[in-house]
Amino acid sequence: MILATDLDGTFLAGDPENRLKLYQLISTHPDMTLVFVTGRGLESVLPLLSDPTLPQPDYIICDVGCTVVDGGSQQPVGGIQAEIEQYWPGEHAVEDALAGFAGLRRQEVPQERRCSFLCEPEAVTDHVVAAVDALACDLLYSAGQYLDVLPPGVNKGRTLRRLVEHLDADPENVLVAGDTLNDLSMFEQGFIGVCVGESEPGLLDATESRARVYHATLSGCGGILEAIGHFGFLGPNGMDAEARDILKPGKSDLVIVYHRLPYEEVVENGTQVRRRPTSPNGIIPTLLSFFADGKAGSWVAWSVHDPALGAFETHTEVDTSRYARLRAARVQLTKHDVDIFYKRFSKEAFWPTLHTFWERASFREDHWQVFLKVNRLFAERTAAEAAENAVVWIHDYNLWMVPAFLRELRPDLTIAFFHHTYFPSADVFNVLPWRREIVGSLLQCDYIGFHIPRQAENFVDVARGVTPLDVVDRTGCAPRFLTYGCAVGLDEMTTTISVNDREIGLGAHPVGLDLNRVAAALEQQDVRQRMEELRSELGTTRLVLSVERLDYTKGILQKLEAFEQLLAEHPELVGKVTLMVVCVPAAREMTVYQQLQQDIEQAVGRINGQYATVGWAPIQFFFRGFPFEELVAWYAMADVMWITPLRDGLNLVAKEYVATQGMTDGRGVLVLSEFAGAAAELRGALLTNPHDPGEMARTCYLALAMGKEEAKDRLQKGYEVVSYHDIESWGREFLEAVGRRRKQRLARAGKRLKPLTSVA
Repeated sequence: MILATDLDGTFLAGDPENRLKLYQLISTHPDMTLVFVTGRGLESVLPLLSDPTLPQPDYIICDVGCTVVDGGSQQPVGGIQAEIEQYWPGEHAVEDALAGFAGLRRQEVPQERRCSFLCEPEAVTDHVVAAVDALACDLLYSAGQYLDVLPPGVNKGRTLRRLVEHLDADPENVLVAGDTLNDLSMFEQGFIGVCVGESEPGLLDATESRARVYHATLSGCGGILEAIGHFGFLGPNGMDAEARDILKPGKSDLVIVYHRLPYEEVVENGTQVRRRPTSPNGIIPTLLSFFADGKAGSWVAWSVHDPALGAFETHTEVDTSRYARLRAARVQLTKHDVDIFYKRFSKEAFWPTLHTFWERASFREDHWQVFLKVNRLFAERTAAEAAENAVVWIHDYNLWMVPAFLRELRPDLTIAFFHHTYFPSADVFNVLPWRREIVGSLLQCDYIGFHIPRQAENFVDVARGVTPLDVVDRTGCAPRFLTYGCAVGLDEMTTTISVNDREIGLGAHPVGLDLNRVAAALEQQDVRQRMEELRSELGTTRLVLSVERLDYTKGILQKLEAFEQLLAEHPELVGKVTLMVVCVPAAREMTVYQQLQQDIEQAVGRINGQYATVGWAPIQFFFRGFPFEELVAWYAMADVMWITPLRDGLNLVAKEYVATQGMTDGRGVLVLSEFAGAAAELRGALLTNPHDPGEMARTCYLALAMGKEEAKDRLQKGYEVVSYHDIESWGREFLEAVGRRRKQRLARAGKRLKPLTSVA
């Protein structure tokens, strides 16, 4: 079967339930050929191709029949378009011929091989018709306002007929659908057709006597479904044979969707056991702390299944002593899935692009297909966990496509997404080959959160390049965020956009710190003892501390070069200042970092070789992770915390340092890259440009030379931010924003709001 359908008023219209039913019908029938036949220009159709809720067309006939392309490649089909081109006199010839007629206003929309105008019926005079005839062109007037000048003999119907012949398809297996007079030509070709409900009266009158044209009662997709059943395209059982199993809702009113489990799985004596996370990833303990007061929920994450360990457990408890009502819903993946989805594709394609290192990115279509597969599995597990009208909170770029799949499975859900990683500007993001699919998926969310306003505004710019959107609301960024004081500052941000009559909320929510975790570490006897040991070991030596993962985005090599310059310019610091670098290695499978590791080790060796003296080395380099409690002891002793990523979504290490210093009545100085998201909110930090080694060296020296009172004052400003905007504040504010969006969504759907006690 070939379904050739108009878009506006037809395939894009109708009751939401009927739209979903038709779209699912098409997706479950791969033998059905879908053809978009529209008056829109091709550029105006492209945004629809990024909407994951719409079936993708096999072919597109647009410009009222003047353009015909493959739906996947958007390349012209056969020689059909070339034939049309031969008879077109050109845009400027048409404009010149009609320039003297009053009442004709050129439509400001994309158009090829045609000229489209807006006008009242009385403007279509005999003189206008004669001018078009003189060009050997056809004139089409529809819907009481649209006038199209077309190549002779070209319209939707004739181009569709040529496409059907090109495909060598049976015309009796074609169903055409439309709602205005510019669709009439499709019915005039003798195809089986349907005028959907609420069609233009002129079209209904013109097709009244055509036995093969059905006048539907329901509008849009509902009318198409009526016609499919009326003409028996689905066989004797009709739509009854297409009934799909209804997915039974789960029991969780709040579902966290994160790519990793909230615990580590290790094998001991042939048995898989769970233990608390030891990874330096600050997000997992941050999210876990949100459930520490007994909030209920599900945590959807992947787990590698080893058949030797027995049957796969779909659900497990997380930690009943600390998170009594949180359970993990595990997505079963193979080691190959994880290697491609996370360790290779996400880190080799998305990670470098998001952090503006697109020249390091590697794009592979086969890896993208694995990424889609994994995201669909996450969506299916989430759909089974979520209660009716539940809130689903998806985290970060590894799960970009989950909203698309989830919206199809569970249109009732309120979908929220938090983007932990930096979101770049449009000229960078658009390097991604799958940008349309990714943005289309994110636009299925009801609310999207970013760390800072700049990242939210970058997303709006990217989305604007993919689909038409309206900015509904904007708000000022001060005083919560810096505006002009750093590279990632912004004075105003978008908070609501509208896309295809759906409103999506946007917000800036820098992840807060679990202050209780820091305080608990400082109260431990081992930590206090370690602090005393470090104080004794350091003596009068000033300590500059750097803690980060091995990653080219962290600017480790640039920092080492800046420290080398600092020692060269200030020889009085030799023997008096030590830079301690804690560099957490990447997983062994991530070979992309091997060269960087070698370069760092060579730089450390070179600097230590040049400046070391008996009993003192300028750099202490630890290529391993430290337990959090050990880090807290070092935070407390560091005179300067030097955090200089080239690009970073936020940086929780900076907040951990400020919190530790604040709780110990310290006066340490935070030197922070102005390209880290935290720079937009951590007042009191000394901001530096990590791309300028000279400035980094000068800023570090300024921190070392700073007076005690100024250092104390700066630290206090940062501590006020960290202590007030903590993890509880972050979770509460984010979910309150999601709750407001959910309330609006359910109100529009006419559903009663069920209180989310687990979200309050």
